[in-house]
Amino acid sequence: MNAKVAIVGRPNVGKSTLFNRLVGRRLALVDDTPGVTRDRREGEARLYDLVFQAIDTAGLEDVRDESLEARMRGQTERAVAEADVALLIVDARAGITPLDRHFADWLRRGRTPIVLVANKCEGAAGEAGRLEAFHLGLGEPVPISAEHGLGLSDLHDALRTYIPAAAEGAVAEAVAATEPVAAEESAAERVLQLAIVGRPNVGKSTLVNRLLGEDRLLTGPEAGITRDVIAVAWTYRGRALRLVDTAGLRRRSRATGKVEKLSAADTRRAIDFAQVVVLVVDAEMPMEKQDLIIARQVIDEGRALVIAVNKWDSCADREAAMQAVRDRLARSLPQVQGVPVVTLSALRGQNLDRLMQAVFAAYEVWNRRVPTAALNRWLAEVTEAHPPPAPGGRRVRLRYVTQAKTRPPGFIVFCSRPQALPDSYLRYLENALRRDFDLPGTPIRIFLRKGENPYAAQR
Repeated sequence: MNAKVAIVGRPNVGKSTLFNRLVGRRLALVDDTPGVTRDRREGEARLYDLVFQAIDTAGLEDVRDESLEARMRGQTERAVAEADVALLIVDARAGITPLDRHFADWLRRGRTPIVLVANKCEGAAGEAGRLEAFHLGLGEPVPISAEHGLGLSDLHDALRTYIPAAAEGAVAEAVAATEPVAAEESAAERVLQLAIVGRPNVGKSTLVNRLLGEDRLLTGPEAGITRDVIAVAWTYRGRALRLVDTAGLRRRSRATGKVEKLSAADTRRAIDFAQVVVLVVDAEMPMEKQDLIIARQVIDEGRALVIAVNKWDSCADREAAMQAVRDRLARSLPQVQGVPVVTLSALRGQNLDRLMQAVFAAYEVWNRRVPTAALNRWLAEVTEAHPPPAPGGRRVRLRYVTQAKTRPPGFIVFCSRPQALPDSYLRYLENALRRDFDLPGTPIRIFLRKGENPYAAQR
């Protein structure tokens, strides 16, 4: 188990910039706006021969009420309590503020060792602030520039006291862990990438917390609390998953501000890397236009889709709500007939096992492979029942079909004139594939190729 390093400090001192620098990727959102980070985010970090788990946290605020800022502070306090060492980041260019002094006193009273880091020390402008940081009573501040990567060797020396140097093999493993994980690699490791998406305030973070069994993510009545994409390793009944909570997606025309647009882009990227996507909808307003836009994006990316109708415990007319969901799916998403729909209450923890069963079933269908012999028997039957059209008096001949890929299932059909086969006949083939080979709800790709049956000479 790697050592944990919590990165703390008041808002806008460069915590997320340092976090991204240590993990080697732009995992955390970075912007000049104070308070961009809200949830704590973890990532595998490497600093020369040191390998550790870095934890990015929200900016510390001196509040103890029921506000969002107070809940953010609670998340940061948990991160510090769990860490082996904490980095207190101060802005050397802005100088030491009363808030810096307040939290330095708070950290000094705790059990977690503290390393004081003076950020933004590039050039001479930060020298006065670095010297002023001595007054915090946390020892000599480590001067760095997270944005420009300066002073990391000094930070390494300061952390060596608390983090043992890793063996060469462990360093190599840490480097590999920072690379993007391809779908095939994830399958080999048996880790299911599960993304939770939806509109703002439909209960995505509440659902993730309930699945994990802890208050890992910030929740509350405010819409749009989640900004970063937060990935958490999780095991459900012996099955390894990577659970990804995302920011709520509003219509592009309603997205205001740079931070919201960055969050939306991160969410779309999470969909791209997911294997199964759970679209959370509100039982009181199920399958609105924005829900359908998100669902189409999931399907276009070729991901397995599960619909979770949340807040079912407070739904007044359950029969009408479920009928509305079914009708909207049949009318607006006919290309993925049979998408599983699960009703649940994230707040009360109801039907979570049913949700996970639907997730694993969708994942199995997404990975399903159909034997070539069965496919070609099927092709003969469906073309006999409904022959291809004959544009210009010449019938299109479908000669052979094979499955080229899974995740999602993709099929190649060899035919005489691919460009002449209409989309309506492709939809007929797709629906027949879905029906006859039990492929409900998953995207199906059919590619047309011109050519003879490659196995004809072997007959």
